[in-house]
Amino acid sequence: MIALGSDHGGYELKQHVIDYLNLKGIEFKDFGCYDTKSCDYPDMTIKPCEAVLKKECKLALLFCGTGIGVSIAANKIKGIRAACCSDTFSAKFTRMHNDANVLCLGGRVVGPGLALELVDMFLNTEFEGERHKIRIEKIKAIEDLDY
Repeated sequence: MIALGSDHGGYELKQHVIDYLNLKGIEFKDFGCYDTKSCDYPDMTIKPCEAVLKKECKLALLFCGTGIGVSIAANKIKGIRAACCSDTFSAKFTRMHNDANVLCLGGRVVGPGLALELVDMFLNTEFEGERHKIRIEKIKAIEDLDY
């Protein structure tokens, strides 16, 4: 199952992705928002990311105007590795090398066709492990630093 979340700026792109997920028979849970009424992207990142951390969902897709806001907010949550992508190479390698568990897309930046390619690449690429595991462990260690 895939977790979804968006603010008003990403709502329409999320709807295109929902249509695609339904067409492909991919199960998902939409944590909102549910219309174009203004809402705050940090609020819309929490529940989808919690679903990933609790293993209720394998991955999450987050949407806002640029994808950057939800990416910044999601990366504040311990255990989340969110990547804002606008090209298929990045969407593929953030899964393969970074074991990213959240893809962030900008509804005002990425068109629907490209978004579906990015989602497809992200959902169908697995983490390579091996030498990359060491780097992921280093990222986890950063989360535990006390400043």
